[in-house]
Amino acid sequence: MSAEPGQLREAMAQFVSALHGAYLDQARLLPVGERGQLPLLRADELTVLAVGVRHLHVLATTAPLPAPTGPEVELPDSLPGLAWTLRFFDPVVVPALGLLDESEGPQPAEVRRVLGVPDVVYHLSVSPGGGLAAHHAQHAGIGLANSHAAAFRDHDTIRSRSGGSRAELAQEYAVADRLGLHRTVRLLALQLASHDAHLAEVCADRTVDDAVVRSALVAALRAPTEVVQGAGH
Repeated sequence: MSAEPGQLREAMAQFVSALHGAYLDQARLLPVGERGQLPLLRADELTVLAVGVRHLHVLATTAPLPAPTGPEVELPDSLPGLAWTLRFFDPVVVPALGLLDESEGPQPAEVRRVLGVPDVVYHLSVSPGGGLAAHHAQHAGIGLANSHAAAFRDHDTIRSRSGGSRAELAQEYAVADRLGLHRTVRLLALQLASHDAHLAEVCADRTVDDAVVRSALVAALRAPTEVVQGAGH
């Protein structure tokens, strides 16, 4: 027997709350300066979208959204230090979602395009039959907090090592990395460190994720300074 819509919504609400709780717990282990820069904790207004296609998508955005209409449902929720509204979307609410082909895997970029929400704080995809258990949410929340903290440190290094005429490029790179614009990430990384052969190899490999590109870029930007400091006269 399939679960009732109300039960599914409650399960999703509990999943999101557990995810956010784990994120907050992990954030408390970070230095206060880093904690204050985590995108989930900087959000003044956060909306979590639970989107049912073939795969289940859970994405959070700070973009303002219009009030629910028709069959759409929203549930406000909060934990100490973080408040959000959970909204539910499927092909009944947004018919264009029914045209997405996820037979070969989740299509997060296409989901965001159909919903018109390109700027997200996080986007998780759950395969058909995938669990919404609390321990899955906790693992996801911890991983998300660590990923956000690592990205913050890397982007800070990239901005400080770029500087001057490349400061704007570094900022564009940070935005592209956050939005998951994979091709733009690679193009901007190559502009920021066009001299580095290893970075060029990493960017040419379409199988690596953006975190690997970012790590290679940080190493490339550090290398010239380290060589100069090591040179003696």
